[in-house]
Amino acid sequence: MHSYYSHGKLLLTAEYAVLKGAKGLAIPCERGQILDVKPQPSDYLSWKSFDVNRALWFSATFLLPFFSIVECSEVSIAEKLGAILKAAKKQNEKFLTQGAVVETHLEFDRNWGLGSSSTLISNIALWAGVNPYKLLEQSFGGSGYDLACAQLETPLLYTRKGVQPLVESVTFDPPFKKDLFFVHLNKKQNSLEAINALNWDTIDQKLISEINYITEKIVKCTDHSVFNTLLSDHEKIIGALLQQTPVQELLFPDYMGGIKSLGAWGGDFILASGNQKTPNYFLEKGFTTVIPYSEMIFGS
Repeated sequence: MHSYYSHGKLLLTAEYAVLKGAKGLAIPCERGQILDVKPQPSDYLSWKSFDVNRALWFSATFLLPFFSIVECSEVSIAEKLGAILKAAKKQNEKFLTQGAVVETHLEFDRNWGLGSSSTLISNIALWAGVNPYKLLEQSFGGSGYDLACAQLETPLLYTRKGVQPLVESVTFDPPFKKDLFFVHLNKKQNSLEAINALNWDTIDQKLISEINYITEKIVKCTDHSVFNTLLSDHEKIIGALLQQTPVQELLFPDYMGGIKSLGAWGGDFILASGNQKTPNYFLEKGFTTVIPYSEMIFGS
C-alpha cells in the first residue's frame, strides 16, 4: 500500500490577477485529501472516492493501458480522471504498468472549494512522480497556487511562471488571528466559469502592481485596523475589475469589521476580520459554517 497526502488551500490575495502573474498570498489548510494505492497483478484500475463523511461519491474501473472506462458512477468524472491519468503516464511511461486499487478520502466538504481537484492533481503527481504544474495545465488549468499549497506547510507567496512558478515561503502570523474567521456563503462557485467570463486584457501591469503592494503589506501587517483597510482596498480593485459589488457592501453592510472574498467571487469562503462576536453575527444571518483561523489554517 502506498499513501499520498495533499493540503487544501485558500488564496487570501490576488484572486483572478494571480493568473496574469500577480503575487498572491496563499495558505495551506489543515484539511486535505488522501490517496491510497494498492498495486494489483491485473490490467484493471479500480477507483473509489469517499467524501468527508466516508460516503462513496464516485467509483470507476478502467482497463489499462489506455484507461478505457469499463464501468463508472458518473461518465463525465470518469472521463476527466482518465484524461489526468493519461497525462501523468505521458510524463512517466513507467506509471501504472500494472493494475491497482485506489481510494481517495476527502477531509473537507466537497462544496467548500478548498481544493478537491487540486489535491487530487497533487496526489496523482506524487504517485506518478511527475511535474504537478504540467499535469494541471493538461487537465483542469488554473494558476497553480493550489498545488503549491498542497505540498507546502507554511504560508506562501505565489507568482505564476508556467510549469516552474515562483513559490516563496513566508511568515504570516497576524497577532489578531483569533479575530479572523472563514465563513462559507452556502454556495459552490465554479472557478472555471468565473475565469472564462473575465476580460483578461483588463488585468494590466498597473493593477498587478497595486495587488502586489497590498499582498506584501498584508503579509507584514500587525495592526488590525490597517489589515481591514487593506482588505477593503483589495476588494475595491477586484470589484472594479469584475464590475461587481464587493460582498461586504452587497450582503453584510452592517458588519463592524472587514470582509474579503476568497477565490472566485460569489461563493465558497470569505474572510471575516472582526472580533469574538463575529461567529454569532453570521450565524444569525443563516451562515452556519464559520471556522476560526486557527482551525482552518495548517500549523496555526
